[in-house]
Amino acid sequence: MRIRCADFVAGAASASGIAVVIDVFRACSLVAHALAAGATRVIPLEDADEALALKAAHPDWWLAGERHAKPLPGFDCGNSPTQILALPLAGRTLLHTTHAGTQGLAAAGRSAEVVLSGALVNAAATVDYIHWLAPSEVTIVAMGHEARESCVEDDLCRDLLLARLRGEPFDTAALPARLRAAPAALKFFDPAAHWAPEQDFALCSAVDTLPVVAQLRLRPGALPALELASGSRT
Repeated sequence: MRIRCADFVAGAASASGIAVVIDVFRACSLVAHALAAGATRVIPLEDADEALALKAAHPDWWLAGERHAKPLPGFDCGNSPTQILALPLAGRTLLHTTHAGTQGLAAAGRSAEVVLSGALVNAAATVDYIHWLAPSEVTIVAMGHEARESCVEDDLCRDLLLARLRGEPFDTAALPARLRAAPAALKFFDPAAHWAPEQDFALCSAVDTLPVVAQLRLRPGALPALELASGSRT
């Protein structure tokens, strides 16, 4: 298995083989939580206006998203796992647009053979699924802060996935402290940042807590959508 690392939207657009798109704080963590809670699918969108138009056409679908980490007007909630888990998700479709994660997922969907949404919470399940598929090539894409600069949490998640794919040890016990000190984690502990609940930090940083694999499905005449992977052993 050849493993290549890439960054940001350009890296996602160049992905080949199996692409794992990482956005720990918070897009890909939200996807894992939504699917684990019973959502049928999560549709990653690049454009906020498109998301609003789809919501208008399908008022029973939930609409979540952000720009610069803050919720968008007219959306049901922000890019917050805490907020999305407060909604009834069973059997529902979720529209999702963010500054980095959904941009990378959409871009990877145009280049890679298989696209997975990766986070710390579903790291073990994702690695197991990749091993089960036994691909010749994997591209791991860290989306970083606003898809323009590297960030601690996405790089740590990529390091974890790399180690496990290669069968190498990785000390997960050190992760909580390193994540807590990450610049992007500050908002979760800032009382003024009501759009980033402290519980989001716990929901994004708990390693291997969700046995779900989120795979982007491409079907004729339908929007690309993240769904639970079929054939996985999770």
